[in-house]
Amino acid sequence: MKNDLHPLLSQAEQNGISFEMHGAVAIVRLSRAAKRNALNDGLVQALRDVFQNLPESAMAAVIHGDGAHFCAGLDLSELKERDAGQGMHHSRSWHVALEAIQMGRVPVVAALHGAVVGGGLELASACHIRVADESTFYALPEGTRGIFVGGGGSVRIPKLIGVARMTDMMMTGRVYNAVDGERIGLAQYLVPTGTALAKALELAQRIAQNAPLTNYALMHALPRIAEQSADHGLLTEALMSSIAQADPQAKLRVKAFLDGKAAKVQKS
Repeated sequence: MKNDLHPLLSQAEQNGISFEMHGAVAIVRLSRAAKRNALNDGLVQALRDVFQNLPESAMAAVIHGDGAHFCAGLDLSELKERDAGQGMHHSRSWHVALEAIQMGRVPVVAALHGAVVGGGLELASACHIRVADESTFYALPEGTRGIFVGGGGSVRIPKLIGVARMTDMMMTGRVYNAVDGERIGLAQYLVPTGTALAKALELAQRIAQNAPLTNYALMHALPRIAEQSADHGLLTEALMSSIAQADPQAKLRVKAFLDGKAAKVQKS
């Protein structure tokens, strides 16, 4: 079911984004399959607009790519010559867009397949959970092309795999396959080819059932706590815990558990 995002949705579709609601889950598809979903400024701005203006009914989101690839990185055919100031402002505009995904209103699950390269890996790293199928491969070719990441990758990707591994990928052009990518932390789930979207949607539907304040705390507080000193982190945790527990939905869920009406954790 398509959902009205006012003029922003039609503009997003013109710039390579397809949007629909599946229950409480917003499904955002990169739809430049002929370009392997390579990122250009229009597509990045469309991502920003969509995630800054999600419908109130959206409780989680999924990003995936049309065709054979998730996203093959920057569309080099649209690469423009810029001076240092212009380059900085261009990079910062991408930061705003990917920040709208990582630090937006709802958790985002990425469904990965095929190429997750350069800016595509930067986009995936801005999502909260990554599901890769067995066709997925990861690379950061910027280093061998004489450029540097500019979409937030230098901040986000080392937090997933460490500085040394990212340095290796950029210096040598190393490519990780789906199995090794999951092993080092580029994805949390590895599924058979062709099933990443179904798994991502399953996870997003589960996430959408959580208390919104708990999801918000996991998105916004947990990453910041991880970067704070232990003393500051413990105080932030106490504050966030008290806020989350005060949420009416949280109180109903705790009561259901105490009354024996909530499902218990089972071994998978």
